[in-house]
Amino acid sequence: MKELEHPAVYTFGGDSTDGNAQLRELLGGKGANLAEMARIGLPVPPGFTLTTEVCVYGMTHGGRLPEQFESEVARGVAFVEEVTGTRFGDTSRPLLLSVRSGARDSMPGMMDTVLNIGLNDQTVAALAEETGDERFAWDCYRRFVQMYANVVVGVGHEVLESLLTAAKRERGLRSDVELTAADWRQLVADFRRAVRRETGAEVPEDPHQQLLNAIRAVFRSWNGARAIAYRKIHRIPDDWGTAANVMAMVYGNRGDDCGTGVVFTRNPATGEPGAYGEFLQNAQGEDVVAGIRTPGPLSEATRTAGNEAPSLELQMPEIHSQLTETLQRLERHYRDVQDVEFTIERGKLWILQTRSGKRTGAAAVRIALDLFDEGVIETDAEALGLVDAENHLTQLLHVSIDPEAERPAPLVTGLAASPGAAAGQVTFTADEAERLANDGYDVILVRRETVADDVHGMHAAKAILTATGGLTSHAAVVARSMGVPCVAGAGAIEIEADQRSFEVTGRRIEAGDWITVDGTAGAAYLGRLPMVSPRVGGRFARFMEIADRHRRLGVRANADTPEEAQRARELGAEGIGLCRTEHMFFATDERLAAMRMLILAETVDERQHALERLLPFQRDDFSGILRAMDSLPVTIRLLDPPLHEFLPTRDDEIAELAADLGKTPEAVTRRITAMHEQNPMLGFRGCRLGIATPEIYRMQARAILEAALGLRREGLTPRPEIMVPLVALPEELATIRDDVEAVAAEILGSDDGLDYHIGTMIELPRAALAASEIAKHADFFSFGTNDLTQTTLGLSRDDAARFLPKYLERGLLRHDPFVSIDESGVGELVAMACERGRKTQPGIHLGICGEHGGDPQSVAFCHRIGLDYVSCSAFRVPGARLAAARAALREVL
Repeated sequence: MKELEHPAVYTFGGDSTDGNAQLRELLGGKGANLAEMARIGLPVPPGFTLTTEVCVYGMTHGGRLPEQFESEVARGVAFVEEVTGTRFGDTSRPLLLSVRSGARDSMPGMMDTVLNIGLNDQTVAALAEETGDERFAWDCYRRFVQMYANVVVGVGHEVLESLLTAAKRERGLRSDVELTAADWRQLVADFRRAVRRETGAEVPEDPHQQLLNAIRAVFRSWNGARAIAYRKIHRIPDDWGTAANVMAMVYGNRGDDCGTGVVFTRNPATGEPGAYGEFLQNAQGEDVVAGIRTPGPLSEATRTAGNEAPSLELQMPEIHSQLTETLQRLERHYRDVQDVEFTIERGKLWILQTRSGKRTGAAAVRIALDLFDEGVIETDAEALGLVDAENHLTQLLHVSIDPEAERPAPLVTGLAASPGAAAGQVTFTADEAERLANDGYDVILVRRETVADDVHGMHAAKAILTATGGLTSHAAVVARSMGVPCVAGAGAIEIEADQRSFEVTGRRIEAGDWITVDGTAGAAYLGRLPMVSPRVGGRFARFMEIADRHRRLGVRANADTPEEAQRARELGAEGIGLCRTEHMFFATDERLAAMRMLILAETVDERQHALERLLPFQRDDFSGILRAMDSLPVTIRLLDPPLHEFLPTRDDEIAELAADLGKTPEAVTRRITAMHEQNPMLGFRGCRLGIATPEIYRMQARAILEAALGLRREGLTPRPEIMVPLVALPEELATIRDDVEAVAAEILGSDDGLDYHIGTMIELPRAALAASEIAKHADFFSFGTNDLTQTTLGLSRDDAARFLPKYLERGLLRHDPFVSIDESGVGELVAMACERGRKTQPGIHLGICGEHGGDPQSVAFCHRIGLDYVSCSAFRVPGARLAAARAALREVL
C-alpha cells in the first residue's frame, strides 16, 4: 500500500513547475503560491515543496516520516542543482538552501525557518572565494548556526543572542553590520561550543544531514506552543499539518546593491491603494520581520516623518519600477491584496513569497469595494468573500479615544501599526499578560519587539506597544490579524533589564501603571483616556447593502436596555431576538429590593405588594425597548434564572433586607436557606416559576402589553413576542399561554389590533423531541442554544473550562461547542424540532437566540436547516449578516 496518496515533493522554478495555486491543501499556501508564481513567469528562486501529507504522516506515525522521504528530498535537491548550475555541499560553488514552513492558511511567524543550509567549514570558504566577500560568507554561516541551534536542537534564542551582544559590547560596536569577518568567525566557534554545552550535540558538517534535520524540525514546529496557540485563536484545524518549502538561497546582504523587504499591494491598515511596505538595504529578510533594524520606505512618497533610511526608489529605481509592476500583476492575478516578500541580490529582484494580505476590518471593506469598482473582482460573492464575518466586521467597530475629550501630550509616539484604542495596565511578558487577563485585568503588552512565542499574550492584551519594528514587523502583522490596537517602533522607549518598567523622556512607567494606546494615531498616553464607540456608514453601509441583497436569514440582536436596542438597530438588527428580563431587576437598588421582597414573600398579599412595586419598572423598561425597535419584533423572555441569584449572601446585606421586610435577620436567613438547591440550573427556574407562582409571569405579561398598548396609542407599531423559557412539556406552555392570554383579554379588551405573539425557548432535549406537541401552543420557537448545549452534552458552561481545553487539544472535539454549534448533537435536535414544529404548524417562526447566532459557522448551519433568523449580541450583527449572505451565495455558486 502506498504510504502517501500524492508525490512527497513538488518542484518549482526553471522551465518546469509541478504545482499551482489550486493545490493549496497539499502544498500549503506558500508552496502553492511559489508554484503559481513560477508558472506565470515571475522571478522565483527554484526549489521544491514537501507536502502537508508528509507532515500529517509524521504526526500519525510517532514522528516517523514516509519511507520515500529521503529519496524524494534528494530528487528535489537534484532539481535545484540542475536549474542553478551549482551543487549542494560543493566546495567550489556551493548551493545553499532554505527551509520554510507553509500551512494552507497563513500563520505568520508561528512556525520555523532555517536559512543558509549547506554551510560548513569547507563550503563557507568556497562561498567567501566565490563572492569575494569573506565577511558576508561568515555572517551567513553565523546565521545558519544560530537558526539551526534554535529551531532544530532547541537552544534558547537568548543563549546565542547574548554571545552576539557581548561581542559587540567588547568591541564597542552598536550594530551587527559593524562586525568583521574575523568577528563572525569567532562567533561561529562560540556558537558551536554553546550548542555542545547546551545539548551535547554538534551542528552537523554534512549538508544533507543539515537539510533533513531542518525539514523534520519545520514539520515539528506545526505542533509548537505558539503555532497551537495561534490555531486555537484562529480556529485552524490541528490535523491539517504544514508543508515544508526548500528553496535556493538568494542574498540581500551581499552589499549596497542588495536588500530585502516586505510589501502589501495596498495599505493593510486603511485599504488605501498603492504599495505599502518597507525596504532594508544590505539585509536578509529575517531582519525586517524581526524588527531589529528600522527599515526605509519603498518610495519617497510613502516616507514617514523621522525615517531617514534610504528608500528603494532612490537607491534602485529600476528595481523599484520592476517591483511595482510585479505587485500590480500579482494583485490582478490573485484578485486580492497580496503580502509579498522580496530580496534583491546584486541588482536582481527575486520574489520569495506572496500570500493574501492580513488586513484590518476597515481596510477589508474598502479593499473589497475598491477591487470591485476597479474590475479586479467581478461579483458580489467575490467582494463578500474578501471580508471575514467574525474578525473584520468586529474590528471595524473598534472603539476610539473620545475626540471631544482633552487629549494630553503623548507619552511616546511610534508607527500606527493596528487601529483602535485601548487602555490598560502595563505588563512586559506574554505569560503575565495572559495570566492577568484571565484574572479580569485589562493589560497593555509592552515589549522591545514581539516574537512568535508571544502570540498568547498578544491575544490576551487590550493593546500592544513595541520599541522597535516597522509596519510589517511581527507585532504589527499579528496585531492587525487579531484586531488588537498596536503602536510599533516607539523608539524612545527603553525597557529595563528586569522587565518591570520602562523609561521614556526621563519618565519611568512601572508594571501595573495605566496607559492608553491609540493604534490609529500611533501614540500612547499616560493614564486612562475616555473612549467612544465607532459610527458606521459610508463604505460599511454600502458593503452591508451588498450582503443584505443575498441573505435569506433574518438577523436580530440580543439586547436588554433601550440603549442596547438602539445600538443594535443602528448596526442593522431586524429586531430583538432575546430580551432578558432578569437583567432589569438588577438595574437599581430599589428594583432589587422589590424583587427580593417578592421572592421572600410568605403570603399572597406580600407577593402582590412586591409585584405592584415591580410593575411600573418593568412597564417602563419594555416601553423603552419597544420604542427603540418600533415596527420590528422584540422577543421578551419571561423571568428565567434561579431565584437564589437575586438573594443576598453577606450578613450585612441580610440584615438590611430583614429591616426592609420588617423581619428578623434569622427569619430571612432561614427562608434563604430553605430555598437552597443542589443544582439550581436544573431547579426552580424558567416556566416552573410561572407554574408555581403565576403572579410573576402575569405581572410581566401585563407590563409588556400595557407598554405596547401605550406606544400603539402614540401611533407607533410595537411588535412584542412573549417567550416562555425552559419548557419541557407541552402542558407547561399551554398553561402559561392561557394565563398570558387572560391578561391580554383584560388589558386589550376589544382592541385586537396589537400584534403580539406567544412562543417558547427550546433549550431542553425533551422540548426538541416534543416539538410537534409544543408547537400546538406556540407562535414561534426560539432555540436557546447555550442551555441546549449544556443540557444535551451534560456540560456546565461555567465549569467546562477545567477540562474542555484538553478535549480540544486531543482532538476529541473539533471546536468549542459553546462557540460553534455542535451540529451532530445539538444541531440534530434543532433540525428535528424545526421539522416537527412545522409539521404541526407550517407557519411557525423559528430562530436561535444563543451567542451561536453570531458565529459564522453556526449561521451557515442555521441557513442550511431553514431557520428564519439568528440573534446575537449587537456588535456581532454585521458579521452575522455577512455570514448569512455568504451561506446563501454558497448554495447558488
